[in-house]
Amino acid sequence: MAETVKCLVWDLDETLWQGTLLEDGEVHLPDEVRKVVIELDSRGILQSVASRNDHEHAWARLEAFGVAEYFVLPEIGWGAKSESVRRIADRLNFALTAIAFVDDRPAERAEVAFHLPDVRCYPAEQVLDLPELAEFTPATSTVDSRRRRQMYQAGFRREAERAAAPGPDEEFLRSLDLRMRIGRATGEELSRVEELTLRTSQMNATGVHYPDAVLRGLITDPRHEVLVVTLTDRFGPHGAVGVLLLERHPGLWHLKLLATSCRVVAYGAGATLLNWLADAAARSGVHLVADFRATERNRMMEIAYRFAGFEGLDEAPCPCAAVLAPVAEDPGLQRLHLVPGPRVVSTVMSVDAPDLNVPEGGPGTS
Repeated sequence: MAETVKCLVWDLDETLWQGTLLEDGEVHLPDEVRKVVIELDSRGILQSVASRNDHEHAWARLEAFGVAEYFVLPEIGWGAKSESVRRIADRLNFALTAIAFVDDRPAERAEVAFHLPDVRCYPAEQVLDLPELAEFTPATSTVDSRRRRQMYQAGFRREAERAAAPGPDEEFLRSLDLRMRIGRATGEELSRVEELTLRTSQMNATGVHYPDAVLRGLITDPRHEVLVVTLTDRFGPHGAVGVLLLERHPGLWHLKLLATSCRVVAYGAGATLLNWLADAAARSGVHLVADFRATERNRMMEIAYRFAGFEGLDEAPCPCAAVLAPVAEDPGLQRLHLVPGPRVVSTVMSVDAPDLNVPEGGPGTS
């Protein structure tokens, strides 16, 4: 199954609009193309621009057409399109396999394809067909996906304020009034959980995708906790930014999945989650064992585990793991172990979370 496109980069002249701005002066945006832009945005697919044009002139035309708000990180200038596309992917922190590019000129598509072979390229005459393609049809549609562009745009404003903020970085993070909520997943939230396991690659501990049917079975299993993590600050909601899948055993909590959005790495969300879980496990008197499977992109997650104090069971064996299925049955899977102690969960954000010793519906949050 083709990887879903996370960002479509548009050329402008004879692609988004009809005509060449610098030659014709007047250009036309067809209603059918406008509908494609709006439809892709509603599916949570970000859109940007890589165009050879005068930036001020072209952006003014996009504003006049009423579509400028749909395009993030526009690259409008005179450099190579491949470099523009690369900068967009880097700023979004997306793999190039998640980027698509559409242009009317074969030479421009060839230049991008030569330098960035993982980027999918489409001719302008295919624009109206894009919403029908599998790679532009995400498997799930959630509240967060429908407002993904707005959340990214808020993120860029945060970044700009952060760059301008004087003093230590921790002071700026405190000024954001960050609030993390960790909650047991409901049936309505499962699509957000599934989407996170699909879209998150850099901060996904195993790379495993849990489909909706499996998740629905797990939230009704008293041995399992399916936890959804959301984050807000004074700029607004970040949406669902993490998911934890925990299985209880006597004396042991098995962390089968931890995935967090790469958008919140800079705010210490992953470390906060691991500190909260370690603190909760310490209060419950249990060990933690976390599954980890190395991929090409999740090195940051392994670093987060190691920084939190987890060690490989092959490095420091513990009899607590005897209740788990042998890793030999799953090639590539590693088990990381922690004997937890009390933790300071975070110094920069408040955390509202359930007491894992209290059954769902019972009293108690931490």
